[in-house]
Amino acid sequence: MTTAQIFVALNEERYDLSSSLLVGGLLTALGIGGMCGWYRSYALENVWQQGVIAVLAAIGALLIGFLAAPIYKFSGVWGMIIWLLLNIAFGILATRWAIRGREEEGQGTGTA
Repeated sequence: MTTAQIFVALNEERYDLSSSLLVGGLLTALGIGGMCGWYRSYALENVWQQGVIAVLAAIGALLIGFLAAPIYKFSGVWGMIIWLLLNIAFGILATRWAIRGREEEGQGTGTA
């Protein structure tokens, strides 16, 4: 969603498609967030829990995109680019943390 906002901010004088691009970014954020949440929770046996995690991930993606609006107001396009890069870095770190936790859980101590 932030990528669509950056594209619209850079091209708002050239094209009159800004509302279509923002709606596309919104739907893409919902879809990708939901799919990533569903994929990351595949180890759960309960489909209901997987669905809840997918919905929360989709809402989280929307919130991250909505937070880019005040950042654009106060710091412009460069602020949104920095916001996007920070979100990508945080996503990579969070994924590594989750993988490391899963590996440590799988090793266990072997005691009952």
